[in-house]
Amino acid sequence: MTNPYRPGSTRTNPLAIVSLISAFVLSLVAVITGHLALRQIKRTGEGGRGLAIAGVTIGYAGLVAGTIVIAVLISGSIAAVNDHIAKPESSGASTSEVYELPSPSLAENRDWTGTITINGQDVGVTLDGAAAPQAVSSFLALGDEGFFDGTSCHRLVTEGIYVLQCGDPTGTGTGGPGYSYGPVENAPKDDVYPAGTLAMARIGGDGDSMGSQFFIVYDDSMIPSDAAGGYTVLGTITSGLDVVTKIADDGTKTGASDGAPADPAVIDGVSFE
Repeated sequence: MTNPYRPGSTRTNPLAIVSLISAFVLSLVAVITGHLALRQIKRTGEGGRGLAIAGVTIGYAGLVAGTIVIAVLISGSIAAVNDHIAKPESSGASTSEVYELPSPSLAENRDWTGTITINGQDVGVTLDGAAAPQAVSSFLALGDEGFFDGTSCHRLVTEGIYVLQCGDPTGTGTGGPGYSYGPVENAPKDDVYPAGTLAMARIGGDGDSMGSQFFIVYDDSMIPSDAAGGYTVLGTITSGLDVVTKIADDGTKTGASDGAPADPAVIDGVSFE
């Protein structure tokens, strides 16, 4: 027959409970009957006084032992309940790291030079901390914390505008660092974004929705302004733009003009000084 209980089950055997109760009850009976016997022996002069005393002594010993066992069991049960409350079982859900929007002062009102490494190849970049202090501060902080490492550029557009969009840790176009900021900084007045422009993506019509997603313009593009204005330009590609154009030349996975790039574009790291 298969044992219905797993090793280590918390179920208590009912006979063990009966045994403890019986020992306690029988000890109590032994004490009571022993005292009754001693009273009768004293009154009648009958024999058996030693047996009665032995019964009373054993009975008391059983009561004391049973009381101690019950107290230990009760205290153990209370401790187990308290431990369960203090240390609830993990739900298995992972907790994402929380990022905070840095002060614009981090950009130090100066240019920052560095690289965005894509598919193992360095793309040289200069960030304009004077023209877009909030965007540059956010980009620098996220880069320093390794936020972009291992993320994929999830969107490639090959008609009308020419951009590779990156910076979403989920790779879906909906992810970000857990904060958003605005308004738009350093947007071109003529809506022209030359090849090599590094700009911040945002939700249409919402100038306070910038986070971690950015786009690299790999060919001259006119991107119309909307109710929120244009798009924050935070820097310029100074070398390695061919890394991006090669990805663009391979098109999207579906062959459409807007979609995930067919050639996976993974950011290996971001470094500035």
